[in-house]
Amino acid sequence: MALFVYTRHTADCSKRDDRFWKRCRCPKWIRGVADGKTIRKTAHTRSWEKAEQLRKSLDDGAALPAAPLTIAQALTDFIADAEMRNLAPGTLSKLKTLRRQLEAWTKERGLRYLKELTVAELGVFRSTWQDGGLARKVKQQRLSGFFLFGIRSGWLAENPVKKLSRILVRGTPTDYFPEAEFQAILAALDKYKPKAWIDSKHQAERLRTLTLLMRWSGLRIGDAVTLERTRLVGDSVLLYQQKTGTAVYVPLPPEVADVLRNVPSSYNSSPRYFFWSGQGSVKSLVSNWQKRYQALFALAKLKKADGSLKRCYPHMFRDTFAVEMLLAGVPLEQVSILLGHKSVKITEKHYLPWVKARQEQLEQSVRKAWNKSAV
Repeated sequence: MALFVYTRHTADCSKRDDRFWKRCRCPKWIRGVADGKTIRKTAHTRSWEKAEQLRKSLDDGAALPAAPLTIAQALTDFIADAEMRNLAPGTLSKLKTLRRQLEAWTKERGLRYLKELTVAELGVFRSTWQDGGLARKVKQQRLSGFFLFGIRSGWLAENPVKKLSRILVRGTPTDYFPEAEFQAILAALDKYKPKAWIDSKHQAERLRTLTLLMRWSGLRIGDAVTLERTRLVGDSVLLYQQKTGTAVYVPLPPEVADVLRNVPSSYNSSPRYFFWSGQGSVKSLVSNWQKRYQALFALAKLKKADGSLKRCYPHMFRDTFAVEMLLAGVPLEQVSILLGHKSVKITEKHYLPWVKARQEQLEQSVRKAWNKSAV
């Protein structure tokens, strides 16, 4: 198989179904066999003509151009590859944010080429991050992903981020809403009276329905506000399809299912969804609902044991769903399936302290120790 040029289109390219389309400005790549070696690498250009010149030189046995790869081009190819993989919009947005930050910092630093991003320089870059511990840890993982892409593309021999010290994050037990706090939140809805909204008289009712849905289904807010009406089957909600094709449902309390089933489509002008019109971005939709929850939590004024205000987030309804089931003795593996986690280890990481069976085993072990010791 001879070498050939093809285009790796970005997600928004109108010609993304034709990888041999020449006239778009998407990254060009080269693939095939030359001198008995399989080649699949970026041409470092968006010009089909320049990519063809490189292909011919490779076919003739010429060496690759000696010009070093720029940071800007490497980041462009990295984002293009991420778009080709159909990553979630939120993930793509975070990768693009990292790209902007790294490009701005390298420009200020006077760095142009990828090879100039040494361990020392990356350490300086990391020192500029103003995020919290967990956010910085995740950002370092994204940065590592960029350099891993560089290794797979043949640009680098090693990943310099791997030589940076690890960012340690002290984990805190997952917080949730015990029954008294959950009822306080529902009671606060009686005082929730928004002013600047078209159908303000219905907003408290919609917020109550969404709250009940998340509490009893374990859905994330993004999945809850985009829930389609067809996924309510009887009194159960279709959560997702497993890779095996098996559907995973979660039953709702009958009264919650009735409230959800009777949400008028006129509330959002869509017969397809419970809470969404189907127009606009999901990111904006979630942001709007999160702002409403901020106002609701401010009215609820939940407090911690020391009297300080409790920081509340919509995601804690999902945590409440998980914790209450574990406290009721539902096996961790089953909770993991209902949450849609890829591995039970993820569930264990967040919710292990709440596993009732584990606590009971610990108590039994302590009591056995009593019998072996003089009291």
